[in-house]
Amino acid sequence: MTTPDPTLLDRLAALDTNTVSDALDFLSLAGATYGLRPLWNCPRIVGRASTIQLGPKTDAKPTVHLISPVIAEVTTDDRVLVIAGGVDGISCWGDILANAAVARKVRGSVIDGLSRDIEGSESIGYPVYGRGVTMISARNRVIQIDSGKPVQMAGVTVQQDDYVIADRCGAVFVPAARIEEVLDLGERIARRQDGMVQAVRSGRSVAEVMHDKEFEAINQGSTK
Repeated sequence: MTTPDPTLLDRLAALDTNTVSDALDFLSLAGATYGLRPLWNCPRIVGRASTIQLGPKTDAKPTVHLISPVIAEVTTDDRVLVIAGGVDGISCWGDILANAAVARKVRGSVIDGLSRDIEGSESIGYPVYGRGVTMISARNRVIQIDSGKPVQMAGVTVQQDDYVIADRCGAVFVPAARIEEVLDLGERIARRQDGMVQAVRSGRSVAEVMHDKEFEAINQGSTK
């Protein structure tokens, strides 16, 4: 597990998912997802991915509860659990796991699947993003297959240690190897769009402000 870089995480935290998504678009990078939303009115999360692959249980043998081994191995305070392979109608997260994650200073969970006991996560302020909620337990239905390997999250490939940002608009993943490039462009986008908002408020035509050429100027590095 890599050592966290507070500077990069702080820069990412200063943006939002919309801006990061736009930066990925300009760079032709996949990373923005659809359908992974906050499952309670939770805080935004920014951190590094700890990837987990789930799948259906196919035998009757007792197993260690899914995700618990990954939580137990967390040693830094920058982790976001990125959980793939959820099964329709079945939970793959709950309040006992949430309490364990808080104890290890995990920042939150993003699940391509469902959670139960969502009030339990809410009561301790633990952010959970996913496809929805259910009451049906994972026990004897879903198991952990692997961790620390690439996973598919709503059609996006996420690697261990990739960067994660999630807020009310959804979840975005940024390849670790491209994070500085994405941040540089995201910060230019944020500055440009702040200026565009001010221009509209001051009376400039919105059609002119939002013309494609204005957005292309961001991609070309202009901050005017």
